[in-house]
Amino acid sequence: MQLVFLSETIRRTSRLAIPHVFARRFVPLLMLALVGCGRSTPAPPPPETVRVHVMTPIKRKLTDHREFNGWLEADKMVEVRSRVRGHIRKVHFTDGQLVSKGDVLFELDPRPFELEVERARDRLRIFEAQKIAAEKELARLQALLKRGGASLQQVEKAEADVASLEAQISGTKNEIKRAQLDVEYAKITADISGRVSRALLTEGNLVNAGGSDPILTTIVSVDPIRIYFNIDERSLHQYARHRGVQGKTLTQLLANLKEVRAKFTFALDGETEFKHEGTLAFGDNRVDPSTGTLQVYGTAPNADGRYLAGSRVRVRLPISKEYEARLVPETAILADQDKRYLLIADAEDLARRRNVVLGKLTDDSYRAIEPAEPLPDGEQVATWRVIIDNLQRVRLNQTVQVDSQ
Repeated sequence: MQLVFLSETIRRTSRLAIPHVFARRFVPLLMLALVGCGRSTPAPPPPETVRVHVMTPIKRKLTDHREFNGWLEADKMVEVRSRVRGHIRKVHFTDGQLVSKGDVLFELDPRPFELEVERARDRLRIFEAQKIAAEKELARLQALLKRGGASLQQVEKAEADVASLEAQISGTKNEIKRAQLDVEYAKITADISGRVSRALLTEGNLVNAGGSDPILTTIVSVDPIRIYFNIDERSLHQYARHRGVQGKTLTQLLANLKEVRAKFTFALDGETEFKHEGTLAFGDNRVDPSTGTLQVYGTAPNADGRYLAGSRVRVRLPISKEYEARLVPETAILADQDKRYLLIADAEDLARRRNVVLGKLTDDSYRAIEPAEPLPDGEQVATWRVIIDNLQRVRLNQTVQVDSQ
């Protein structure tokens, strides 16, 4: 049929007044075009069967929790200052050293303080000698008074002299004790056990008492360590109910925290597991209006010094009881606008969609899931064969080649 049409076209073309050269070029092109139109379009190839791996949701017991950013602080911190004025003769520690309560940290030149003690003792001996003489004079005048050889006024003055010397003796003894304290304060000791900072003043420097000079150093306690973090009121109530802390109001709840000794876990900066345990001990007396949170802290044993004050931590508080859940890899969950769904392979290896509600995300990147709508009769989440790879190539209601995980 096409050949007949072609011959007719050529015959008509030959009758037209067309240049011979143009006809010689136009006719072969026309013949090729007509021959090409006569070819049939090939049918599309059948869709490729996608090879996938599947797994059934794993069963695991979980506990819901909330996480908060926190930091570590020493349970106690002391600024070491001198109580007396003097020159530093020796520093008895190295920077960063662990010290015990009572250890000598700085030693001032004790000689000026020792001289003050000796001067006070000399005055004491003078007053004691004067008192002996005054007592003898009082006894003599009292004897003369009985014989009329002394007046009552003289006796009373002698009694006052004795009393005055007794007071001066008592005051001098107290002055000796004060001067002895200065000698003792010339050795500046650690008031708590812990880790000492660097020495801010070294040998030869003059130390002024009363805080006019910089502090000599600081000491922070090591064991226990405090874990501070800020928590919102709602999470605190949920945690308290889970841990059995009594208190209808926030004030009552905070008052009972230390008595209940509620536990929590935390992870140091760079750690993925919350393997450290602390005990809640304190809650602040007001909510911060700018953040709506309350500052609390707990304590953790730190005998080996593994925790360092100032370090950042993440705190995890359990807010539910333990429950059983079904989990799938986070990477197997797909999104469709505001919905989340899985692709599963049914009994006939056809890809099906199941909308799910997401639950807790575990540390190993598994997500707890629940069906978002009623399942077909006889179907259970525990029997799902969840497709976990090649998800972008899988088409709904098409056959997949299943390999079990």
